[in-house]
Amino acid sequence: MPSAASSLRAQTLAVMAVVACLVAAVVTVPASASAVTDPRLTRSFYADSASSAAVAARTDRRFASLARTPQAYWATDHLPVSRVKKAVRAYATRAAKKKRTPVVAVYAIPARDCGQHSAGSFDAPTYKRWVAQLASGLKGTKAIAVLEPDALAMLGQCDAQGDRTGLLRYATKKLKRAGVWVYVDAGHSSWIAPDVMAARLKAAGVTSARGFSTNVANFRGTADEIAYGDQVVQQLAGLGIRGKKFVVETARNGVPTAAGDFCNPVGARTGAKPRMIRRGNLDAYMWVKHPGESDGPCNGGPNAGAWWPSGALTLLGR
Repeated sequence: MPSAASSLRAQTLAVMAVVACLVAAVVTVPASASAVTDPRLTRSFYADSASSAAVAARTDRRFASLARTPQAYWATDHLPVSRVKKAVRAYATRAAKKKRTPVVAVYAIPARDCGQHSAGSFDAPTYKRWVAQLASGLKGTKAIAVLEPDALAMLGQCDAQGDRTGLLRYATKKLKRAGVWVYVDAGHSSWIAPDVMAARLKAAGVTSARGFSTNVANFRGTADEIAYGDQVVQQLAGLGIRGKKFVVETARNGVPTAAGDFCNPVGARTGAKPRMIRRGNLDAYMWVKHPGESDGPCNGGPNAGAWWPSGALTLLGR
């Protein structure tokens, strides 16, 4: 019979062998298998059942294709400080149930649209409180935010803007801390020169953002916008800001229109479907502005933001 000492040595060796196997298994796990992938890199965007097109499609199937296409949820001054947190949380929750990425367009900065068709907004102190509540509502939801369309492109074009870049820095940081990917809006390829926009983006805190957006609510061709985005990225690198990405709005640029024709142009059509692209500096195509919602009372359209059935059908080529 083996001695007690021999049995103890055998048991010890057996335990050591098991531990060695476990350690080897851990060491040989591929890095890709253990890494956590952000769902925003792979998930589709969310098509909200409460969108204007979805509501219209309930009684008119001609709008079904628009209803099925993911579009941004617009958080504007129609949601007061007391309601915005609950509203965006409800939207993000609907997206989570479908395993989709929620996309929010943030649009309430002081002197928004310089008193034109989309005028309205908060004053600076209210805006900060509102943004804080919005960020709280999106915290942990893996959301994407397109921050203040046209705000930088219209910088200095009207009074009452206040410290606009300071407010954008505040909003970007708040949203980033909530885990939101922020794209600060950068106008479009026919508006502000890339070097000028890069300097504005830096002043607006793009260092805290994932990147910037182009062509929101506009009609420039996708190829032109990608070229513009690449140029802005290059200019940002010259300012010491590297690694930024951009997204392109393709909701209504299927047939690019003249540069000055930006209010319900009759020749516009829907463009490429929204999706993650992740090619070079380009992150994604997005539908931010809702096709079928008017730009304002021009070319036969109703007030800005109102559902416009005939305009929607025109965009669909019908």
